[in-house]
Amino acid sequence: MPYRNVIDPLLAASPLLALFLVAALGNLFGRLRIAGAGLGIAGVLFAGLLVGGLFPSAALPEIVYQLGLVLFVYTIGLSNGRLFFASFKRGGGRTVALTLGVLGIAGTMVYLTNLLLHLPTTRLIGIFCGSLTNTPALAGVLEILRTDPATANLAPSVVVGYSLCYPMGVAGMILVVLAYQRLRSVRYDLPETAVPSEGAREVPAGQLTSKTIRVDRHDVTDTIQTLREKYGWEVVFCRLKRGDDAIRLMHAEDVPQVGDLVSVIGTADGIEEATVFLGTLAEQSLLETPSPLDYVRVFVSNPNLAGQTLADLHLNDRFGALITRLRRGDVEFVPSGTFRLALGDRVRVVAPRRNADAVVRFFGDSYRHLSEVDILTFGFGIALGLLIGMIALPLPGGGSIKLGLAGGPLIVALILGTVDRTGPFVWSLPYGTNLTLRQIGMVLFLAGVGTRSGQAFAASISDPRSLIVIAIGALITMTAAALFLTVGDRLFRIPMRTLLGMLAGLQTQPALLGFAIEQTKDDTPNAGYAAVYPIATIGKILLAQFLLRLLTPS
Repeated sequence: MPYRNVIDPLLAASPLLALFLVAALGNLFGRLRIAGAGLGIAGVLFAGLLVGGLFPSAALPEIVYQLGLVLFVYTIGLSNGRLFFASFKRGGGRTVALTLGVLGIAGTMVYLTNLLLHLPTTRLIGIFCGSLTNTPALAGVLEILRTDPATANLAPSVVVGYSLCYPMGVAGMILVVLAYQRLRSVRYDLPETAVPSEGAREVPAGQLTSKTIRVDRHDVTDTIQTLREKYGWEVVFCRLKRGDDAIRLMHAEDVPQVGDLVSVIGTADGIEEATVFLGTLAEQSLLETPSPLDYVRVFVSNPNLAGQTLADLHLNDRFGALITRLRRGDVEFVPSGTFRLALGDRVRVVAPRRNADAVVRFFGDSYRHLSEVDILTFGFGIALGLLIGMIALPLPGGGSIKLGLAGGPLIVALILGTVDRTGPFVWSLPYGTNLTLRQIGMVLFLAGVGTRSGQAFAASISDPRSLIVIAIGALITMTAAALFLTVGDRLFRIPMRTLLGMLAGLQTQPALLGFAIEQTKDDTPNAGYAAVYPIATIGKILLAQFLLRLLTPS
């Protein structure tokens, strides 16, 4: 075709041109909506397959998708490390059982395919890795094959099977999700309870309200802190007006008395529960009554505060102040003493008016600092992850595996994200910076994999035997997705927002995570993704190499 004579040389001369062309086209594809659903950032993968299939020279250098993969898994690990380890305290056993159970069924399907159709072992391994879209598992198998001169020439067969099944490994999951949502009439506009590891419930931004309660109950003997803990009220007690005294901050040790006016901030349910217990809603709000108190909204940019709990800040002792609301990204939290601050959090602090400036300086409130990356800790963390990924881990009966580019940085990031800081070194990233780096990593990964797989996919798709490979891969993909959603939803009662993230983690697929976030319109899927991704990644690496040994004739 004549246009290829013009475009091919351009793309060959400038990989950057190819990269940004794919990224732009992928954004257009992601905006297309079918039956009310869009691909989101997953569109970059399909744009890469299209461009890579039409123009062989557009295949991006390997370093592009490797860099993207490392950036993505590392930032995911940093932001969700504490959630991952906390998940083992809240149903972690069922998460592991569900993940490994579905992977085991996928491996069994590959084994049965070998018995029925007698496809080459390497092609079957490629089907397994591609249908579950796991590059680390593919890399581990290729490393085994290439280290033995007798099997080095078999590596392309694995790659072809992987390339043929990879696109449907993404699209098949998306189709199952869309079908399941329609079948179950899933709605994401309804509230969903989620208790993160910081110890506070998250709610969509704008759903926290403030009311003033008049205390009518005579027999209250517990302090405010004791009442919150005993009854689980999702509120913060803020201002207190007692008799003719001036309005002041309410302290944790205060005991409500008849006639007190108390302002509370929290969820509608929490405020209602506290009101029913203490008395009635007052006609006049304390927020509208003149007082020496004021509030400020500030960003946490002081690195010394990262990872500290609210109790560690001793705000009442320092400034006579109280944090009444906390926002992270698009969700708000009813704060508690065990909540851990992160750089980029936005807090609302009530304090005496004279201390307002000191409070702002204490938290930092610097946009410039929030946009910066600590290259020392960021670079060292990734380097440590890459080194760990290179370590050969021995297997029973001989052989070894490596965690590779995804597994090593992910495990290190999960640990550092939980530690948060070591002395003066802060490992975490500001929320907005983390999201930006994660999106860049996802685009690089999808564009690199798409363009590099496009040509092999286009060349193999015309072979009738390739349709069999694609069909087998699609069957494995869609069976795994349907089982995971059905068991997770109907048996384990996992909330759908979280379950979609877990499904993306099972598939170890950034594109599917992007699609899940597109569906839910919030960051909830990230927590599910972080809980499952490490288990699924390591499980697939081990299972792929086990299948290679099991299916290879002695």
